[in-house]
Amino acid sequence: MGEIALPNGISNGSINGVNVNGQSHSLNGYRKSCWYEEEIEEDLRWCFALNSILHTGASQYQDIALLDTKPFGKALVIDGKLQSAETDEFIYHECLVHPALLHNPNPKNVFIMGGGEGSTARELLRHRTIDKVVMCDIDEEVVNFCKSYLVVNKEAFRDQRLEVVINDARAELETRNESYDVIIGDLADPIDGGPCYKLYTKSFYELIVKPRLKQGGIFVTQAGPAGIFSHTEVFSCIYNTLRKVFKYVVPYSAHIPSYADIWGWVMASDSPLDLNAEELDLRMRQRIKGENRYLDGKTFTSASTLSKTVRKSLDSETHVYTEESARFIYGHGKHA
Repeated sequence: MGEIALPNGISNGSINGVNVNGQSHSLNGYRKSCWYEEEIEEDLRWCFALNSILHTGASQYQDIALLDTKPFGKALVIDGKLQSAETDEFIYHECLVHPALLHNPNPKNVFIMGGGEGSTARELLRHRTIDKVVMCDIDEEVVNFCKSYLVVNKEAFRDQRLEVVINDARAELETRNESYDVIIGDLADPIDGGPCYKLYTKSFYELIVKPRLKQGGIFVTQAGPAGIFSHTEVFSCIYNTLRKVFKYVVPYSAHIPSYADIWGWVMASDSPLDLNAEELDLRMRQRIKGENRYLDGKTFTSASTLSKTVRKSLDSETHVYTEESARFIYGHGKHA
């Protein structure tokens, strides 16, 4: 539920004639004093200064905006939730991609659920072992938007190893015959009225994802806020849900400044996920083109060592994510 606010009291306005929330205001002369504000909880908001609104749009599924922010550079916002910011998206995407690929002995093909901005594909394609990446996003508008505006991922979208599919990830996995070394859930957060919450359920993991993994295959998903107070929204129950489906499950987290919180991921497999820091570093040197900006072996060891509070909470979590008992992070999707 993001808003654009101005010092003169106008909020939810527009720049260059772009209408937001049904109101049209001329903001010429105010660009450098605009603020983006996101409601994280009912009594907590996070805001930062804008240089300008670069583009806004809407698809049948989601509202989309690209903002030029002062502290975080270009930022992609979907359904009022900041998805990715230029200055720190590398933290999120390195954490999402590399641990799973490095724990797999020889990953050749990967399926991305979501990932329309292209950053997950970019990180995957740095791995020398990769022959094919399938990026399946339900929202063609988001994919085309990111192709046009996110320059950092242009090479990834042009890479011949990348196949872009516009479809519901569940439907696509159901109809494909091939199996994958790694499946990645780079989906929007589960919010009420959003398009993705059904892809966090036990039945989906058990009946759709797991059968499409090769022997020794690994599934990893982004799992929402994972801070001391926020981890009980969805992180803990996504972890517990995957424990019901896979033999080995590793939760881990990292601070992402533009999210104003610690963020969580969960990696799962029926094969052990137990490489130490030195083994991870060796595989990075052997497999990955270029150098990571954030993740190395010691960083992953730290990321997967959760605080006492969060560990105890995850160990005692009993909720299993289903369509009937879904949990959501704070906010509302387009169809709420």
